[in-house]
Amino acid sequence: MRVSPSDRFQIIYSVFEHQYLGHLFESFVIKLDEKDRLTYQHQNISHKNAKEFNKGLDDVDFELIELMDNIQQDVIVKKFFNKKISPADFFLKVYDKEKGDKLLQETIQQYIEGKKTKILNLLYENPHKMVFIMGNDGEPAWKQVQVEPEKAKVLFHFFKNEDNTHYFPTVKHKDKKVEFQYNDSEVICNYPAWLLTKDQLLTFEKEVDGKKLKPFLKKKFIVIPQNIEEKYYNNFVTNLVANFDVHAQGFDIKTEQYNAVPLLTFSELAEGSSMQLFSNGNGKNEDDADGKLVFDLAFRYGDYKFSVDTQKKVSVKLEKNKNSYIFHRVRRDIDTETKVIKFLKEKGMEVRHGKAVMPKAKAFQWLHDYEEELKKSGFIFSQSQKDKKKFFLGTYSINIEVKETNDWFDIYATVKFGDFEIPFVKLRKMILKKQREFELPNGEIAVIPEEWVTQYAELFAFSEEDEDEAVKLKKHHLALVQELQEDSQAKVSIDRKLEKLKHFESIEDYPLPKSFNGDLRPYQKAGYNWLRFLNDYKFGGCLADDMGLGKTVQTLAMLLDQKEKGASNASLLVMPTSLLYNWEMEASKFTPDLKIFTYSGTNRDKNIEQFEDYDVIITSYGIVRLDIDILKEYYFNYIILDESQAIKNPTSNISMAVRELKSKSKVILSGTPIENSTMDLWSQMSFVNPGLLGSQSFFKKEFLNPIEKKQDEGKIKKLYSIIKPFILRREKSQVVTELPEKIEQVRYISMSPEQEKEYEETKSYYRNRILEEIEEPGGKNSQFTLLQGLTKLRLIANHPKLVDETYKKGSGKLDDVLEMLNDAIQNDHKVLIFSQFVKHLAIIKDHLDSKKMDYAYLDGSTKARKSQVELFQTNDHVKIFLISLKAGGLGLNLTAADYVFILDPWWNPAIEAQAVDRAHRIGQKNTVFNYKFITKNSVEEKILRLQHAKKKLASDLITTEESFIKSLSNEDIISLLE
Repeated sequence: MRVSPSDRFQIIYSVFEHQYLGHLFESFVIKLDEKDRLTYQHQNISHKNAKEFNKGLDDVDFELIELMDNIQQDVIVKKFFNKKISPADFFLKVYDKEKGDKLLQETIQQYIEGKKTKILNLLYENPHKMVFIMGNDGEPAWKQVQVEPEKAKVLFHFFKNEDNTHYFPTVKHKDKKVEFQYNDSEVICNYPAWLLTKDQLLTFEKEVDGKKLKPFLKKKFIVIPQNIEEKYYNNFVTNLVANFDVHAQGFDIKTEQYNAVPLLTFSELAEGSSMQLFSNGNGKNEDDADGKLVFDLAFRYGDYKFSVDTQKKVSVKLEKNKNSYIFHRVRRDIDTETKVIKFLKEKGMEVRHGKAVMPKAKAFQWLHDYEEELKKSGFIFSQSQKDKKKFFLGTYSINIEVKETNDWFDIYATVKFGDFEIPFVKLRKMILKKQREFELPNGEIAVIPEEWVTQYAELFAFSEEDEDEAVKLKKHHLALVQELQEDSQAKVSIDRKLEKLKHFESIEDYPLPKSFNGDLRPYQKAGYNWLRFLNDYKFGGCLADDMGLGKTVQTLAMLLDQKEKGASNASLLVMPTSLLYNWEMEASKFTPDLKIFTYSGTNRDKNIEQFEDYDVIITSYGIVRLDIDILKEYYFNYIILDESQAIKNPTSNISMAVRELKSKSKVILSGTPIENSTMDLWSQMSFVNPGLLGSQSFFKKEFLNPIEKKQDEGKIKKLYSIIKPFILRREKSQVVTELPEKIEQVRYISMSPEQEKEYEETKSYYRNRILEEIEEPGGKNSQFTLLQGLTKLRLIANHPKLVDETYKKGSGKLDDVLEMLNDAIQNDHKVLIFSQFVKHLAIIKDHLDSKKMDYAYLDGSTKARKSQVELFQTNDHVKIFLISLKAGGLGLNLTAADYVFILDPWWNPAIEAQAVDRAHRIGQKNTVFNYKFITKNSVEEKILRLQHAKKKLASDLITTEESFIKSLSNEDIISLLE
């Protein structure tokens, strides 16, 4: 019979015994009569219908209901069997006496025990909850039991005689003996034990294993025969003596106390040993190349040695003398043991279960650093006598000298282990082969110290060997050499002029080309000097100035200088198609003497011989990809990539194509060299200076993973020091003091009532889907569903019509945008309106058409980009420019605008900044007002806040944003949809 939520009811929890799964709990609601007594009208309650009975439940009830749901037989079958099967067939199959799956049975039981422990703890902490034993007829409230608030005690009795030992427990509760034998008492949970006896549910002061009580439910005592007595005492009784109250006759129990002395022993860890479980990290890595050492921590108390266990206040050793036994109860000094473990952790060794495992190189470095300190702190320290190898533990040293030659840095080094000297080239080869140990002439095994690998990792990785086995380093690894010098890790001899590259401001001033038409601002002149300096030393570089600072004009000046110095071959300029016209115009203005040829269009003449008549060839990334087989046959003077983030993915077709091009020198231009990942930087910098950042796999291991996964500040600084000489970045706030102010404001808008209804329904739908998918093994679908849900929610936050074309009501954001737009137009301002959704622009467009208002428009399908830009820039009647964020974020000079509206913000702030800087750039005379429209209480607001918390590198290297969605935890995903 069902119980209505409008009835007066009581929730109860009923315990019953399942044929296979043991004791389980189930939750019920029972209707109350007019005197608040339980009736026979009841129904099962689960998480699916619990909210219907909300008025009679509290948070604990909801938690108990969910826990009990998780141990019902249908749930168990679904959780532990991946094929469709009925519960009856499942239990017959798995619990078959002869062919049953014992391991699966044990796994299921462990799972159920864990859930039952949580249930019983909650019932213990909330004694007002009603608990019953279920009747054989399924009546849930057959017999009420009391969860006793006072814990019981157990005393174990042993009586040894000449033939055997008798053993049994007694249980006391409130100082009274509990009669639990031969009266249908049951242990309903094993660890910690819960005993159901008569109308009481008892747990114990000390965590008793229920399996130690179960044999005595229907047995007075257990007999231990003399022939297994010693084994039983060692394996079983010692543990009871250590942890519980034991009454003994026929043998002695002595309690003793000594000072704790830490013993630390190390030995070589055999490959494949189960001790790998104690290693920090999963699987094998490069540090494991020569194996590991295992450190074993134990404590000596008098003549007794015990392994680490800071939970044990007492340890027991058994002494046998003929047929008599003495149990020595040794009180452990838990404070001292804890301090020793903490001391080791502070020194970098984390001991777990008495063991610590380290890669050999790191382990011997640790021994070298702390051996004396360990001995002073009272440790007895030794190598295991079982080891076949004897490791070298003496002194070692390395001395490195770096000398500059015409094209290289030559490296000279002396490496010593004790009195033995080994060649540096041998050391380098071993490390690159991931070998860390070698045999010395005296037979001892020397292990290359971890600090050498750490200090000289880049030197080992980036250096090369010539035919005579001399070790050399390319000149563009100048930063590594300077760092070795600054950290006193090497003696360095280097040209002073080359040292200036570290601080480009001190680079000498080069004259501008004679035919350059115009003037360069001071910072632009410094950039030109930097490009000239790189050319002198045959280095490639990245000009990474902020958007609008004139990367184009600085580059053109450098190319004009190349022409005037007699460069014989043409230079190649590669860029997005949208920028071709801009480069043509800038060249005609500043460097009219440069002979420019634009290699583009479907009817282009695919003949590289024509390049000989020009100084600069301008083309697009798309053309390079299509014509690479032709273009790679020409040897260019310079290859220059504009918006070089186009090759940020090293495996993309365009990235692979440009690497086939040949040139004397290379330069890349980008305001945002890092957009999504540090790998963007590797791809671009490896193009201009091959080998600068090592191989892709080396870079990923040494820099990308530590920086993006661990936010390793040391690696960020190291990477910055390597790339700094070859990246020049200036921000507008630093160098263009005359540029007018840029005022940014976030406008928070409330949804219209109809819009909010649409939003909440969609949010609820996706939240439920994601919660279900997160619970599934692996939770792989939740990321895709999140992206799908976020997109829909963002569209609705703009205007529900973007999702449902039949929607006829309003949008809070649209109303606010149109009001702001009208105010701006009436006050004679020009406005750029950016949206990443073309359909959103279409809604604004429809409104402007209905009002017969002029505007310019640009999205990815617009062909006449140039005419739309000129229309907005020159026509005073055109006050509005509608632009899709991706199509108009680059290459446009829109200084006629002084208002910028970002309707639906892009999650990469660098993309937004590029859009705003279409107006806030050199040539702008007015203050630029940038308005970002955010719908309140929507995913827009939450994602901006979460994104801010997730950003890791900010501008540590140049400018970056980590991949947003991939970095979200399940908790983050859920919070977005709350």
